[in-house]
Amino acid sequence: MSLPQPVPPSWKDLGKSSNDLLGKDYHFQGASLEVKTQTPSAVAFKVQGTRDSKSELIAGDIEGKWTDKVHGLTLTQTWTTANILKNQIEVENLLAKGLKLDLATSLSPEKGAKTAVVNTVYKQSGLHTRAALDVFKGPTFTADAVLGRDGFLVGAEAAYNVTGGNITRYAAAVGYNAPEYAVTLHALNNLNTFSASYYHRVSRDVEAGAKAVYDSKSTHGGVALEVGTKTYLDASAFVKAKINNSGVIALGYTQALRPGVKASFGLALDTQKLNDANPVGPSHKVGVQFVFDS
Repeated sequence: MSLPQPVPPSWKDLGKSSNDLLGKDYHFQGASLEVKTQTPSAVAFKVQGTRDSKSELIAGDIEGKWTDKVHGLTLTQTWTTANILKNQIEVENLLAKGLKLDLATSLSPEKGAKTAVVNTVYKQSGLHTRAALDVFKGPTFTADAVLGRDGFLVGAEAAYNVTGGNITRYAAAVGYNAPEYAVTLHALNNLNTFSASYYHRVSRDVEAGAKAVYDSKSTHGGVALEVGTKTYLDASAFVKAKINNSGVIALGYTQALRPGVKASFGLALDTQKLNDANPVGPSHKVGVQFVFDS
């Protein structure tokens, strides 16, 4: 008798270890600040703002989240500096174990634009499925599923335009997850874009990963390749570095200054334009992020 299988990752989380290693904690697009607080009544607030170093525009939002863990209910409301109002209602494990229902809406009063997406997630041993209906766009119905057994993963995604009566997007993926490494292969954009990602926890303090992307319809051709690593200096700090085949090097440093306070610094250098007169742009970029979490 085989052992119960764990719940596999969702479609969007296939290759997450490699994507996080190569994509997160590189804050070189400007300066950003994030403040998180929580009240005794289970209401969490988050305020974040970003100043883009290129456009010098400042964007931000304020978010409030109320969670009722007993009934599996979560209500999130967000107001952005672009005057967009967002609401999200989530209900989990209420109608059935492993079932999550989600309604996400947004409204731009100035432009009169609105969106409404109904999401469902169902998770069980060896199975992770999702479905979404975009009410005002199409409407479009999107569904994906991931099957997992003994570390092997197989997934697929498809989008269907209800009005047009045709499939607008489809993709597939296979992968293998082990405790210390993961490999994922994707065929995206109607099987026209192919990507392969690899993640390896070399030791307790060192992680490494790589990702290659090939677009069969790209006019430039060739394969976009990116490799990176993450090293923990101690329990409160780590350094990240990556380089792609275009010669761009990115560095990131994150330091926990004290419990609830974290600072991150980022630098991107185009090695083909090291003689650029402006040391921080447009070829080179620097940035910083501060996070306060009470």
